[in-house]
Amino acid sequence: MSTPVYLDHNATTPVDERVMERMLPYFTDRFGNASSGSHSFGWAADEAVEVAREQVAQALDVGSSTVTFTSGATEAINAAIKGVLSTYARKGSHIVTVETEHKAVLDTCDAAEGEGADITRLPVDASGQVSADAVGDALRDDTVLVAVMWANNETGVIQPIEEISRVVRDHGALFLVDATQAVGKIPITAEPADLLVASGHKAYGPKGIGVLYARDRRPRVRWQPLVHGGGQEKGQRGGTLNVPAIVGMGDAFEIAVDEQRDDSNRMRRLRDRLEAALTDALDTASINGRTAPRLPNTTSLTLPGVPAEDLLLAMRGIACSTGSACASHSNRPSHVLKAHGLSDDDARSTVRLSLGRRTTTEEIDRAADTLIETAHRLKNQPTLR
Repeated sequence: MSTPVYLDHNATTPVDERVMERMLPYFTDRFGNASSGSHSFGWAADEAVEVAREQVAQALDVGSSTVTFTSGATEAINAAIKGVLSTYARKGSHIVTVETEHKAVLDTCDAAEGEGADITRLPVDASGQVSADAVGDALRDDTVLVAVMWANNETGVIQPIEEISRVVRDHGALFLVDATQAVGKIPITAEPADLLVASGHKAYGPKGIGVLYARDRRPRVRWQPLVHGGGQEKGQRGGTLNVPAIVGMGDAFEIAVDEQRDDSNRMRRLRDRLEAALTDALDTASINGRTAPRLPNTTSLTLPGVPAEDLLLAMRGIACSTGSACASHSNRPSHVLKAHGLSDDDARSTVRLSLGRRTTTEEIDRAADTLIETAHRLKNQPTLR
């Protein structure tokens, strides 16, 4: 039996072998607690954390003092939104976000709304983008935060972050950017953001580690910590530091940035090859967000009349998804696709295929053939290829 083709890299990526090699000593020989300041084991762990902090900071083009390690992007998002609402409560409690944001943002906003915050959720156009003008029109005197993701995890659609940043800064609100899917796929910098979050396991690092960047000048962003206890991370996030994961995230981000151009160019060629094969053979197929700037590795494919769950179950040897891994337990149609204007049926007939660093041409061709054959079989039509 041939090895399955993995096309779900937006859900998670394998740890790069170079990253794993760098992490391993911090499970065994260098196992110290980074907060143990009285002996060499703690010193070595603390030094490794600071090296990783500098690697992450360089990847985001910021100073290392602005970087706080968390358990993942979801915690970082919660810390940013709840921390800003608490710190800036005297200014207001209005947040502007977008209907296609990750559930980590939308659910946190829902929780904040239940505690008295006022949330504006902006629609997107048919391509999946929100305009800077629309953001500007939604801003109010009591707006404290705007939250927009850099690149969508389901469709790959890239938002005009720099344009939105200028509008938000001119108004005097803070700008939170979820860059989880963008790191290593497109060139990014944290400069347009006041707060920015990212995750290790989307960039060939380990799971269970993330980062929250907070601007420390012009203006300096203040936020109340979400997790207390122990005083780690300069009091911004309590808890024993996960040294092996932090080391892994640092190396993963350094590699991702160094190899981003080559990886992205190769993945874009393979994605385009995949999309051409699928749309040529399946005349009703459509690519969501195709007219907008997109991540080079992501395809959101709608096949009207072919339920995505049936397609995934029927395909042998192809690992892909219906959308966000975080929402895979829900029977509801994707909120992202609904925001694009898809009907419930079409949203439920959509699959996400996301390529990675190791994806090959042979795997792309095998995936295309398998998907086409399975889709035709499910529609009881003769195979066209």
